Amino acid sequence: MKLEDKVNAFAALGHKMSRLTDSEKNDIAVNAAQLNPWFTHDSVATALSGINHFLKKDTLSNWAAQYPIEHQKSKTVGVAMAGNIPLVGFHDLLCILLCGHQLIAKKSSQDSYLTDLLINWLIEIEPRFKSKIRFEERLNGVEAVIATGSDNTARYFEYYFRTIPHIIRKNRTSIAVLMGEETPEILFELGKDVFTYFGLGCRNVSKIYVPEDYNFPNLLDAWQSYESIIHHHKYANNYDYQKSILLVNGIHFYDTGYLLTTASKNLVSPISVLFYETYTNQADLDQKIQLQREKIQCIVSADGWYKSSLAFGTAQRPDVSDYADQIDTMKFLTSI
Repeated sequence: MKLEDKVNAFAALGHKMSRLTDSEKNDIAVNAAQLNPWFTHDSVATALSGINHFLKKDTLSNWAAQYPIEHQKSKTVGVAMAGNIPLVGFHDLLCILLCGHQLIAKKSSQDSYLTDLLINWLIEIEPRFKSKIRFEERLNGVEAVIATGSDNTARYFEYYFRTIPHIIRKNRTSIAVLMGEETPEILFELGKDVFTYFGLGCRNVSKIYVPEDYNFPNLLDAWQSYESIIHHHKYANNYDYQKSILLVNGIHFYDTGYLLTTASKNLVSPISVLFYETYTNQADLDQKIQLQREKIQCIVSADGWYKSSLAFGTAQRPDVSDYADQIDTMKFLTSI
């Protein structure tokens, strides 16, 4: 199959996704939620929209043209897919198939419905992909592997696949940097990075860096429109549990009734909790972030003012060339 044929097939998949009605999206979300209650209508719709964002013919063609795909010998590439947010493994699937490799995937039980759905649509559009995709419970006999998991799982992956080319992704999270002068409208946009997918993704902001004497009521007031998140039963259970922990331990926190905000040196906050840490000046801020840099997926700031950061509200809408853990997946796949 020529690269152009593959690009056309994925672009057609994007076109199909863009034409889904609200009723069809709701039916898809209902089925997905049977396997994973976190996959609500909004979460599934956001994931589909995010994927469709880069499934455009010109976008795919220009991106793929940067790599020596036509000269790449086909290999068998295994993928251990995560299931924390909807279709989180799709980008790896896209990269592998565009590069002409055979995909052997271990699906997450939490996301198998959505993964199967998009693959079935893709095969309907381009039947030649059927021979390129296989699902297995164990990634035996693969020539390269891409795996995503917790830090503990990553150590197992690194040992098990030590003799073959691999990308092993570990726990990462995202942070926000605030100046203290942001308007309520700008702060509302930051809320998208905090609350989308209930905070379960590596591109979700789990910690904010704020100036000393920061006015937290202004920030939390700007997020009132996100309060409906507390009506999700699993989120509410986490909120109640985390609040009780903070109370029992006598830890100071801000409480909106749907989000708990507390000071911490840690990066990864529990569901329903947002950590914060203060900084005294730019140099202090830079040092704090640099110490944690390899654990950070994205940095967001108002209009992207902080170096190498994204604008508030855009973390969950990556471009096709925004690679997880800043490891160029296409470069890896065209070098094995």
